[in-house]
Amino acid sequence: MKKLLVIAGLVAFSFPATAQDTPTRVTPDALAWKENPSFPKGVQLATLVGDPAKAGDVVVLRIKFPPNFQMPPHTHPYSEVVTIISGDIGTSHGETFEKKGELLKPGSLWVYPAKHPHYAWTGNEEAVLQVQFVGPGGIDYINPADDPRKK
Repeated sequence: MKKLLVIAGLVAFSFPATAQDTPTRVTPDALAWKENPSFPKGVQLATLVGDPAKAGDVVVLRIKFPPNFQMPPHTHPYSEVVTIISGDIGTSHGETFEKKGELLKPGSLWVYPAKHPHYAWTGNEEAVLQVQFVGPGGIDYINPADDPRKK
């Protein structure tokens, strides 16, 4: 019975992914990296799948952080699944930035629920994350002074 529930959950989770209109293949050299006014200067995003502004869309983004970077505490209106693609990055949760724990290596994964305060930092090299969520996207900074849209 437990196995059946797990399989049913996996099938149900896969339905939004099948909502894409056409098969999609993305290669690293095809990514269009852009700065986003919602993120601090130096952070670049590339959308691989979906429209972050569209409700119900399955979205896959890559986010590139510069070396020695600190992403301030923030939340999102969605649950997110994050995988490190390259570089080393630290992440923790809470409303106050504090480097807790070691830097994680490529291939590491974490999940934060919707509206869960968290933050991140990089080591001495650039780091790239892949973030998956169901739209709409958004970011709210715990400290309004950290929000680059208000500067």
